[in-house]
Amino acid sequence: MARRGEDRVLTVPNALSVIRLGFIPLFLWLLFGRENRYAAAGLLAVLCASDFVDGYVARHFNQVSNLGKVLDPVADRILLGVGGVAIIVDGSIPAWVGILGLTRELVVGVAGIVLALLGARRIDVLLVGKAGNFLLMLAFPLFLASNPDGGASWHAVARPLAWLCALPGLVLSYYAAYRYVPLAKDALAKGGQRGGG
Repeated sequence: MARRGEDRVLTVPNALSVIRLGFIPLFLWLLFGRENRYAAAGLLAVLCASDFVDGYVARHFNQVSNLGKVLDPVADRILLGVGGVAIIVDGSIPAWVGILGLTRELVVGVAGIVLALLGARRIDVLLVGKAGNFLLMLAFPLFLASNPDGGASWHAVARPLAWLCALPGLVLSYYAAYRYVPLAKDALAKGGQRGGG
């Protein structure tokens, strides 16, 4: 049973998630329309950071909501997906890094939808998965800023920082995906029992 107030829709964290999604077209315009990689990297970094702001606000100001539990990870995946594909197309990130990051997000996202359709109970996000996402969200704008044509004076420093975030981010993300397998089986079994089958 939901705790009182979790059915709310109008909360600050939910508004931040919607704003995050709303700024994705501006990111694409800066990157491809204006070809301003530095500005696009800055905006992407701010959008990624806002994910942790809305999580903090939700937990510390009692604004956790059922909508937010769905909207926040969906916004994260859309932001990572669009940002990752855009940076691969731009050529600022090694394709294999972007593809590995996006493949994991796609598999976990599709698995979540399938589980929900099968009646499984919702699985809480693992801390290790959040850590992996956080590092990848740092890595993507850093790879973009590391492009010498991007205009960032610190592009040579951004490259090693991007690798320092990307490699452990990928490892943690895939480890979290592995950890989700038994949780998914358990959620499916308990969902089936609750549904009478």
